[in-house]
Amino acid sequence: MQERTLGRTGVPVGVVGLGAWQLGADWGQVDEDDALATLAAAHEAGVTFIDTADVYGDGRSERIVGQFVRSLPAGRTVTVATKMGRRVPQEPANYNPGNFRAWNDRSRENLGVDTLDLVQLHCPPTPVYHSDAVFDSLDEMVEEGRFRSYGVSVETAAEALAAIARPNVASVQIIFNMLRLKPLDEVLPAAEKAGVGIIARVPLASGLLSGRYDEHTTFGADDHRTYNRHGEAFDQGETFSGVDYGTGLAAVRRLAALKPAGATMSQFALRWIIDHPAVSVVIPGARNGAQARGNAEAAALAPLPEQTHAAVAEVYDELVRKSVHERW
Repeated sequence: MQERTLGRTGVPVGVVGLGAWQLGADWGQVDEDDALATLAAAHEAGVTFIDTADVYGDGRSERIVGQFVRSLPAGRTVTVATKMGRRVPQEPANYNPGNFRAWNDRSRENLGVDTLDLVQLHCPPTPVYHSDAVFDSLDEMVEEGRFRSYGVSVETAAEALAAIARPNVASVQIIFNMLRLKPLDEVLPAAEKAGVGIIARVPLASGLLSGRYDEHTTFGADDHRTYNRHGEAFDQGETFSGVDYGTGLAAVRRLAALKPAGATMSQFALRWIIDHPAVSVVIPGARNGAQARGNAEAAALAPLPEQTHAAVAEVYDELVRKSVHERW
């Protein structure tokens, strides 16, 4: 698989990674054996970057990822990124050195390592991005050997730009897909100029861009696509990228006509993201090995022609822009 450098970490990673939210919670139940099989299939397909968080299943995702990584034979390496900060009320005062170290201790125990590869603040309150004390504390933790690098996961373009301006932020994780084009305006150019890695999350808009859903699709009660459509549990943008479900279906039907022959809709959506060189890695989730392998195969597709990119932008402008562009 093609590799790119993950920003200021200096570490090469495959352009398609794996998001491990599904393996923890909020997407319906995935048992441990299936989760481990999904990780194995992704790795065999060339995935060398896994993204998890301490809040996914209250640590379950981290523990499963750690178990998998420890099972790899000598010489087989994977970069694991985790996140911290969403296990407490989202108040800036909670982003303090004591909590950081407690959260970090828990993640290191869950993942079974002394030093984490990459730790990201998990969509913290906006004032946190402007706190020198927060980033000084993160710098101290790198010096202590708790993690090698740190980054942030953001909700808005403004938060991403504030993070990119910080000298030791290695990476920014942001929602970027064919239904969320705003990062193209300023975030991707700024990250590329600063040498900050971009981790593209929610690349399939919670599955909408897979083309598998319609007006009759239902999701389980324990699936955020049921209980968070209007931001009831966390930021609305994390569910279907904040796009109204019916509008999203209409947009995907338009986009389907642009899909290259021989590719699935998911692979088309991932290839569109990979075509942007400022993106270090895209992190689709998967619930089974077939999905993980199919996602990884997107890296082997030829770059999309410029007219396809222009047509995607046209669909966005006509159907989606007015509801999401200025919000995030």
